[in-house]
This record gives sequence, C-alpha cells and structure tokens, in this order.
Amino acid sequence: MAKSVPPLPSCFLNNPLLPLSAERPMVLVAAAVLIDNENRFLLAQRPAGKSMEGLWEFPGGKVHTNELPEEALVRELKEELDITLAPGCLFPMTFVSYPYPKFHLLMPIYGCRAWQGTPEPKEGQSLAWVTKAESRKFSMPPADEKILPSLLELI
Repeated sequence: MAKSVPPLPSCFLNNPLLPLSAERPMVLVAAAVLIDNENRFLLAQRPAGKSMEGLWEFPGGKVHTNELPEEALVRELKEELDITLAPGCLFPMTFVSYPYPKFHLLMPIYGCRAWQGTPEPKEGQSLAWVTKAESRKFSMPPADEKILPSLLELI
C-alpha cells in the first residue's frame, strides 16, 4: 500500500527567490521602530512622488557604502525627523529579506526607546504614533508589514 504524501506547506509555494543581478541588486536599508512611553510606535507616510507613495513605513533609509546600519539610522533619523539617536540606544529586533520586483531588500530593524528631540516631518511625510490596536489600520509596504509580528510581541 502506497503512503500518501502530505501537501507542501505554503512557504514552499509562495516565496520564490528571484536572482540578483546588475538590473536587480540587493539594497540594504536600516529601519527603526521608535517606541514612546505609552508603547506607541512611530510610522511615517511616504510622500507623493516617491515609490509606494501614501504607504506607511518605519523610519530609516539606505545604508551607504562603508556605513554601519546603526550609523545610517543616526544619520537618516536626523535628516528625516530632526531627532538625535545614540547608537547605544538602538537594540536589534529582527530583519526582513524581501524580493521586490526591481531589487531585493535586506532590512535590519532596530528598536529604540530613547532619543533627543521631538520627531518632526522634514521631508514632506506625515507622521503617526500608533498603538498596538491601531497597527493593522495603516497600509504598509510588504516588507514593513513583516516587522509587525515581532513588534507586537514586544509592546
């Protein structure tokens, strides 16, 4: 009697890896989850004219050549939000590896509960402090959505 073969889990079927190439590079972007004293986290809405405009994301940005992810976050959050971060206040949370059509995103995610200044939008973006209960009401890029499970366990 032949044994039946169990069906493949969905992770085998729904996660194709697309090869990297000069036309489809890997992009390293660092993101921060800023968590305030009320356990809310900060999201920034991508401004008009940028790819994925109108979607809400965790603040951060591209890591430059010869730059550490923590250095990129200190630089990006000063530029984008006019806040000062100390690398020692960042703690690793998770990472995301996501195959967008034109590039592969590798994104280390850092949590942060201490910074200097009040986040202010400096690049035309809107900002929102979000509670755990509100987290699913914000449309996010697919890579940022993957951060939520780790974040919601933390707060």
